Amino acid sequence: MYKYTHHNNELTIKNVNEIVSLKGWVNKKRNLGGLIFIDLRDRKGITQLVVRPESSQYEIANSVKNEYVIEVTGKVLERESKNKDLKTGEIEIEVEALNIINTAETTPITIAEFDNVSEEVRLKYRYLDLRKPSQQRYLMTRNEITQSIRKTLLNEEYTELETPYLVKSTPEGAKEFLVPSRLYHGEAYALAQSPQIFKQLYMIAGYEKYFQFARCFRDEDGRADRQLEFTQVDIEASFVDQDDVMELTEKVMANMFKDVLKKELPLPIPRMTYAEAFDKYGSDKPDTRFELLIENFTESFKDYSIPIFAEGDVIRGLRLKNDAMFTRKYFDKLTEIVKKNHGKALAYLKNEAGLLAGSIAKFVEGYLLNEGELLILVPGAYEDSTNALGAIRKVIAKDLNMIDESLDNVLWVYDFPLLEFNAEEQRFYAKHHPFTSPKDVEELRNNPKEALAKAYDIVWNGYEVGGGSIRIYLNEVQNLMFETLGFSEAEKLNKFGFFLDALKYGTPPHGGLALGLDRLVMLATKTDNIKDVIAFPKTQSAKDLMMQSPSPADSKQWDDLGLKVIK
Repeated sequence: MYKYTHHNNELTIKNVNEIVSLKGWVNKKRNLGGLIFIDLRDRKGITQLVVRPESSQYEIANSVKNEYVIEVTGKVLERESKNKDLKTGEIEIEVEALNIINTAETTPITIAEFDNVSEEVRLKYRYLDLRKPSQQRYLMTRNEITQSIRKTLLNEEYTELETPYLVKSTPEGAKEFLVPSRLYHGEAYALAQSPQIFKQLYMIAGYEKYFQFARCFRDEDGRADRQLEFTQVDIEASFVDQDDVMELTEKVMANMFKDVLKKELPLPIPRMTYAEAFDKYGSDKPDTRFELLIENFTESFKDYSIPIFAEGDVIRGLRLKNDAMFTRKYFDKLTEIVKKNHGKALAYLKNEAGLLAGSIAKFVEGYLLNEGELLILVPGAYEDSTNALGAIRKVIAKDLNMIDESLDNVLWVYDFPLLEFNAEEQRFYAKHHPFTSPKDVEELRNNPKEALAKAYDIVWNGYEVGGGSIRIYLNEVQNLMFETLGFSEAEKLNKFGFFLDALKYGTPPHGGLALGLDRLVMLATKTDNIKDVIAFPKTQSAKDLMMQSPSPADSKQWDDLGLKVIK
């Protein structure tokens, strides 16, 4: 039993008259004038079976239903009505023997590409949803990308190593998942947000070139391109500089494009400073598939008295060709987006048949604007204005179909600020993480607000798919970084004492990068939902509908941990 000669996508006209054995699931059964046709599906594809009324297998074939698991043996015949959309569409199998391996109840979702079932139902019955060819393509592509990356790194003599999941809680930015200890009441592990410290410890230990496909855990709010647990391709090397890491990553990406997407990725990948990316695109992960750049209009409006433009405001905006889409209602929509992205207000001005119109037209009589041209303006502080314009830039491009979806634009963004200043708390936070090396140590010491980092992100079609940095390897610089971040001596020793000790024992210069595997697969497969490319994802509200988790723990489990639930 269970022997087969071919998968269900392999047989062609060249196999006519051969006796073959197949297995799989019944994708569809049709009874047409006595002839029974069965589409047999496995992970490779579909083959049509035919059972004639005079066949000894007719009765058993008539009893099968969708999603039954069967095996058959029969002769390959040329089909009279060929299906050009099917790889095996020129042939069919005349069944000589049919065995039902297992039956199936009527499934709660149809195993078909277009079933009009909600995402909640699909995720509840994810094991059935994963039978769909599209879902299988997502995960097969994930496997191909994984193997391509692994092959490249192994060829570059990187060693695949592992790091722990249960770690010490450290301030690395995102909220952590805490795991209470049964043995030490009142104490807890954290699930690793990343392998950051451990991969640096591998460098201190002398392994020089490391990688792993690391599971990472962050207790963050859900969104279309983020999950609570995710996989990153973690890479670290000793005796490297920024260019070395970027060149290795380019090799990984180019090989992935060639192996999986069957495309060439032009090298070297273009580079753009963070300052340029933010100034022109309002984002540190700019989508450069369309040219809609943010401009500075402060000078051109300085002589006009416009109520929403306050003294000291910078006035930044987008210049577009006027379109019928730009109605009052549409500008209301853009205004809401501006406010959600910390923008002060939105104004617009357009030239319609030689006449100025728009929300500020009556205040700017005589302003020169080309006929058919539209300005969308956001006044305020530079960062707030630019950030808001970056958000509406993407919305407008999508709504006007400005984006060529066939393009794959990959670029580097580098020279990030090392630190972010929180005015409310009057303290600095690390822009990347506290182990990122400054470009200039004296700048960090004397003018931390202006300090730049040896950090770099790789961006694909407006998504950050990887980020990394050259790390601090000198103990005195790491101490300076912690002090700048406001850590007391006690906090340094409590959180990172072991790491500061490790830096004392001959730490080599080192750096690396982590690629987001889930995002890579999402972009490679042209889906806009990261849940599609993860086998068993959580919902946007952080629930596993299939396993019904999180779920209540019983009182004994809480007692063993020395914890009490407060509702």
